[in-house]
Amino acid sequence: MAAHAKGSAGYRRLTLAMLFAGFSTFSLLYSVQPLLPVFAAQFGVKAEGASLAVSLATGPLAIGILFAGALSDRIGRRPMMVAAMFLAGLFSLATAIAPNWTVLLALRFATGVALAGVPAVAMAYVAEEVDHASVGSAMGLYIAGSAIGGMAGRLGVSLIAEVADWRWALGLVGLAGLAMAEAFRRLAPESQGFVRRMQRRGSVWQATRTLFADRALPLLYAEAFLLMGVFVTLYNYVGFRLMAPPYGLGHAAVGAIFLLYLLGSASSAWFGALAGRRGRRLVFWMPVVLLIAGIALTATTPLWSVVVGIAAVTIGFFGAHSIASAWVGRRALEHRGQGTALYLFFYYAGSSVLGSAGGIAWTRAGWPGVTLFCLMLGAAALVVALMLRHVPPLPGQTVTPPKPIGSD
Repeated sequence: MAAHAKGSAGYRRLTLAMLFAGFSTFSLLYSVQPLLPVFAAQFGVKAEGASLAVSLATGPLAIGILFAGALSDRIGRRPMMVAAMFLAGLFSLATAIAPNWTVLLALRFATGVALAGVPAVAMAYVAEEVDHASVGSAMGLYIAGSAIGGMAGRLGVSLIAEVADWRWALGLVGLAGLAMAEAFRRLAPESQGFVRRMQRRGSVWQATRTLFADRALPLLYAEAFLLMGVFVTLYNYVGFRLMAPPYGLGHAAVGAIFLLYLLGSASSAWFGALAGRRGRRLVFWMPVVLLIAGIALTATTPLWSVVVGIAAVTIGFFGAHSIASAWVGRRALEHRGQGTALYLFFYYAGSSVLGSAGGIAWTRAGWPGVTLFCLMLGAAALVVALMLRHVPPLPGQTVTPPKPIGSD
């Protein structure tokens, strides 16, 4: 059967389903982030301990991504995504009635394992079911759903926690996740382009070796790790700072900070287009510098400057991420699926490892410690970005100054 073309009924159903998939995944994954100060107070843990509610979901998600793609080669893309979304919704719903901290963390771990089946498979599902000319717009809706879901999950939990217990907030998020899983099941067309295949262990290892032999890809993986570490660390612990004196903000006010994600969505498109016109090498360092400037601005005291600083970090992060992720796709060539999986692995590993490490900086030195920790990561990211300027394009991918047309 023919692939779904833009404008067809099948295409509309598939893109709406992908919107739900992106929204559900990132609302379930990060909905606990604004509740970290509440967890620290209620369960008697330090900031780095509370951050495990995020890290123990993103960590297994990072590892699961490396295996989920191969598993979907056997059982199919759509069945795997349906199962992943339902399981994640159920685990999130159960989190609302967790009797203690240990059980809550175990359920968050299970949620991360389940969610690995969505981002690892989404791109392959779209590529197989949508005609080539329409893949970009279909994936765009999935990414838009991801950004909106990440923002809405955090903001919704903050607003509900302001007037009710955090358990109600997480319970409603879990129910919403189940509703979106059912919507995806009903809307997502049955696979037409899927061909069952078995991945040989040796071929995966060979592909990985080839990818790491490339001069640019290991640097891009390092950028994913460092930049995501900065981003998640700031958002993990800004609630601790803003709820404490001299600010004393409530859950709803702190949750409103996540509206800055809208700026990130816009910056992704803007920096991506700029990189296409001027060349990735010449542009990539710019959002990284903006991110560093934002980190420094959050060290000041006025609330407005802290918010502006977080806005700058958000714009810089999403801009750099959009360039880096597209760059990986251009460099990975015939191993694009494995190259993307490795990028996502380091991306979520940065969230898990560095996001929790930033909590140690908060416990020992407060916000100045968080700022210093993030500045060190940002400086390392800038060094890597400058190193990428000197990596030559692959054969056939050239840059022609002074108006380069996206190199690689």
